[in-house]
Amino acid sequence: MATSRRPDQPSVVPNNPIPSSSPAFGTPVHPIPPRRVAPIHAPPALRPAAKSTVLPILLPPATLRPLAFRTFTKKHNLTLTSSALQTLARFIGKQCGSGWREEGLAERVLEEVAKSWKKCSSQVIVEGDGDTLNNILKTLEGTMVGGRIVQGSSLSRQGSFNFSPDSNSLDINVSNIRPSLEHQTSFGISSLEVEEKEEEKDLLKDPREWLKVIDAFEQPKLVYSVSQKHFEKSTTNPSFFPNPAHKTDLYRQRYHIVHQRILRNETFQMPTFSAARSASLNRTGSIALLGMNTITPIANLLGRSGTTHLLLGMLTISPTGALSLSDLTGAIALDLQRARPIPENGAYFTPGMIVLVDGFYKEDYGNPTAGSNSTLGGTGGIGGTIGGKFIGFSVGHPPCERRSTTLGGDEAHRNSLAGPAFGWTDFLGVGSERATGAKMSRIASKILPPTEAHNVVIASDLHLDVPSTLSALRTLLRTYIPDPNISHPVYPHAIILIGNFSSKASLTGVPGAGSIEYKENFDALASILSDFPQLLAHTSLIFVPGDNDAWPSAFSGGAGTPLPRKAVPSLFTNRIRRIVAEANREVWGAGKKSGKEGEVIWTSNPSRISWFGVKGELAILRDDVMGRLHRTAIRFGNPDKENEDGELPDAVPRDDAQQESMDVDAPAPAANGQEEQLDPDTQTARALTRTLLSQSHFSPFPLSVRPLHWDFAHTLNLYPLPTSVVLADSEAPAFVVKYCGCTVMNPGPIDESGGRGSREGRAKWVEYDIRTGVGVMRCEG
Repeated sequence: MATSRRPDQPSVVPNNPIPSSSPAFGTPVHPIPPRRVAPIHAPPALRPAAKSTVLPILLPPATLRPLAFRTFTKKHNLTLTSSALQTLARFIGKQCGSGWREEGLAERVLEEVAKSWKKCSSQVIVEGDGDTLNNILKTLEGTMVGGRIVQGSSLSRQGSFNFSPDSNSLDINVSNIRPSLEHQTSFGISSLEVEEKEEEKDLLKDPREWLKVIDAFEQPKLVYSVSQKHFEKSTTNPSFFPNPAHKTDLYRQRYHIVHQRILRNETFQMPTFSAARSASLNRTGSIALLGMNTITPIANLLGRSGTTHLLLGMLTISPTGALSLSDLTGAIALDLQRARPIPENGAYFTPGMIVLVDGFYKEDYGNPTAGSNSTLGGTGGIGGTIGGKFIGFSVGHPPCERRSTTLGGDEAHRNSLAGPAFGWTDFLGVGSERATGAKMSRIASKILPPTEAHNVVIASDLHLDVPSTLSALRTLLRTYIPDPNISHPVYPHAIILIGNFSSKASLTGVPGAGSIEYKENFDALASILSDFPQLLAHTSLIFVPGDNDAWPSAFSGGAGTPLPRKAVPSLFTNRIRRIVAEANREVWGAGKKSGKEGEVIWTSNPSRISWFGVKGELAILRDDVMGRLHRTAIRFGNPDKENEDGELPDAVPRDDAQQESMDVDAPAPAANGQEEQLDPDTQTARALTRTLLSQSHFSPFPLSVRPLHWDFAHTLNLYPLPTSVVLADSEAPAFVVKYCGCTVMNPGPIDESGGRGSREGRAKWVEYDIRTGVGVMRCEG
């Protein structure tokens, strides 16, 4: 019976503090209330920092531009595109908020982004459209707390950061940031991380591992920006069916490249201190500084009749058939009856070339037979045709610029305050000179010993349908078979065989030049190569086609096909690939290899070969340039020596060859002042070399003379000046000439058996040493 308890009677506390409704299972009747414990106050230094809230703002890119310019351009020599600036402004406005300026948060973010970009990419231009910048910002976002970059934070995204205790900067692991650069095989910052251990590997001790063949259709396209005064990556992909406006861009880019190169020449630079200023009043009525030439735009000739000027423009043929000069401001008719070329008999001048013309302007005051008055807006030029004519006194090519001046690479430019013009620019996708040049030079000095020859063999006009050519090729290959008694034989690093591979245009219906005969010719070449397995297993065979090779010859009939053109199709070359593979199995076997296996590469025309990144570059072109120069060159008459002033004007364009010899081995001028007597072949070789290198282009002709693919015309640029140039021209004499530090070579036809007194099997080719940069003509048999 239950007992009742009075209200004032004290309650009895049971022994078990947890009352249970089931003693067997000990389940409580009511849930246990949570136990309240007094909070433990930790010291302020050990308390977890509360993540401060940042109020995002909309930061205009123009407001961030001055700070970004100081950080990226002045401090790290980087160039920001508009898309990259917008991306950074959006990121800083979101992560840093209103304290981006007062608290210096944006400067710290920009500093880390610039350092990370230089580790992740060899490009000097920071682009916001790619994945590289976005990945850097995503990684950086994981280490930011309250708009500040916190070191040592244990956030989930910090796995790509390496924090050093004694450093205030972040070291970002490049391999986790650049997924878009994994396909790049260049030796730039993005893929060149050569440690000392890597250099000691046997594989990297072979110089052939550092040679790279760059196809014309794989070469990056860089566009010169006049506003930024720098090269930027093209925003559009090249196409075989481009927009018609790209035809104009082709010539505009050529003009910009030559113009910015001229303005850096000391002859056209303004003195920077007043002590050197010597002002004088010339015949034009304007102030001219002594020792300085000023280029006048063609549009500025209006109203200045009778004054002398120095013009830079492209030689063109007007619709009326007259010779004219055109630049980005207009065009004007040229009168070169009294002009003399500089140097005389030392260069070619044809329509399509960009030249310097010195003379005076003669305005046509309302002559109805002239066709137009002195007004712009007509036809014939971008800005229109200017009435009157420009009477030239002298015509010269723009001065050439050395490779070291453009990219650096020598001690003089490394220690210079101004530095090279484009030292951080990667023109070929193999790295820039400032980023990888010093390291590549150290590696090259270790791998290329001076006691050995490091040759590249170059032969052209390999007509496989001519039996004497095959005999000459056998003579060439036999020359490079080393003595079997030598313990350490030396093989050429590469053998470059340049077309045409057929003496007649193939696949055009000509008897004996069909597809079956064309393939049989390469099969005959494969049978000859099979006799030299040791040579095939230790060298690289590189084939460059010509105009008579498939497939373009099928519709061109042997005429000039548009450049660049693709390689010979693999349909005709499979047997040669099998021969090289069999030679590798025979020589190397399945054991451990102490070097690189032999390979065969079919590349485009033109193409380039680089070694040790940006340290060396060989540009190759198969084209009959000399014939086009002879057919389209301008002929100059004898200038009238009795001018009204008795002498040429002061603003005569300086010729670069006046300061340095065309050939480094050329003898000094005679003491009596007489000119050096040269044989016709040497004079022709020097004129051809001077013309192409001064124009910085392989094909300085109109598209009607030499057709080009508009979007791929940049692959024919010779800027910056390559280390060496191979101009396989069957109509020019064989030569090796050095000009402005660039070795220009024309091997000529390989078959020498056609000459008088020569026997079958006599071959001619060029040996080029990549270590010394010296080319030598070889003739054997």
